Amino acid sequence: MMLALPGSAYLYQGEELGLLEVADLPADALQDPVYERTGHRLKGRDGCRVPLPWTPDGSSFGFGGNGSWLPQPPWFTDYAASSQSGHLDSSLELYRRAIALRRDLADCEHFSWIDTGDPQVLRFARSDEWHCLINFSSRPAPIPGRLILNSEPGRVSAGTTTSLLSPEAAAWFRPLSQE
Repeated sequence: MMLALPGSAYLYQGEELGLLEVADLPADALQDPVYERTGHRLKGRDGCRVPLPWTPDGSSFGFGGNGSWLPQPPWFTDYAASSQSGHLDSSLELYRRAIALRRDLADCEHFSWIDTGDPQVLRFARSDEWHCLINFSSRPAPIPGRLILNSEPGRVSAGTTTSLLSPEAAAWFRPLSQE
């Protein structure tokens, strides 16, 4: 959704890999000044500053040769960039496709919200050439056009029509009237 909106885009560390914040860092590893300034009441930002996993092995998952300044959890193995690269269903490849498409679809003279009739399904148009649909509901929502990109690449193929968007998913598409 964020990459479909006009204007500058910003990816926070690890977002493209699907990383979650490391919520269980041991107290002796915390380094954020907020932790010290609050008398160890607030942990600060360290959980989202853990170095990215580039490879699924090694003392720092490829971030450096001698371990990292903040401990990386074992589950980082499943999110390593080298493990995701080239796998079409991975978070990394989804972001790569979205960023490349964003460049191609970047023209945005006009932006408009489109009523879907469902308050849990959000839709907007970019210059009426391509649209973004986000399904916040717990049931599938119809994609009224030809799919360009789907946050669930393994479920619906690009170029298909009359597809359903799964719950908690997003899609970019061209309305059928634009073809």
